Amino acid sequence: MVTIGKSFLQRGVQYMELNAFLARRLVHTGYIDVQLFRTPIGTRVVILAERPAMVIGRRGANVKELQEVLEKKFGVERPQIDVVEVPNPDLNAKVLAYGIARAMARGVKFRRAAFVALRRAMEAGAKGAEIVISGKLSSERARFEKFTAGVVYKSGKLSELVDEAVVHALLKPGMYGIKVRVLAGEAEAAAQAVSRAL
Repeated sequence: MVTIGKSFLQRGVQYMELNAFLARRLVHTGYIDVQLFRTPIGTRVVILAERPAMVIGRRGANVKELQEVLEKKFGVERPQIDVVEVPNPDLNAKVLAYGIARAMARGVKFRRAAFVALRRAMEAGAKGAEIVISGKLSSERARFEKFTAGVVYKSGKLSELVDEAVVHALLKPGMYGIKVRVLAGEAEAAAQAVSRAL
């Protein structure tokens, strides 16, 4: 007999395994997240990605293949896959982090990639952004550099409004870590409303 606690735990483990699998499989599509919804006719799988057309594939070939994998490997009952585009990619921390990683893989200098991502976020209406890149940046010793613009809350209730993502990139010199924090304009307005209420 499966208790409620065990079923929640099983769902959590299934989600983590599925998320890790899709992150590896759909790395070139700008994969962001997956959501699972149980319905009477099966399981609705919503994939959030920067480039939905690449996830779907020609005539839906990739989606059909993914459905088979989800059913056989992960035990998802009758999966129905929906692919949704990220509403505002320049305000999404994961999209920006992947963009920096792809730029560095193409040979773009890390500072240039970071400043381009910062400018994109601020021009899209972000109230603040922070990018931390760590690894062998300019010498054999690993270190990190931080790039900031605007305001980014790091503690307290307001820090929950900050979108945060970490992406790792394996390049010739070694592994690089890219951490991005973005405070969207709507989040800042919500923060001001909360501070006025306190």
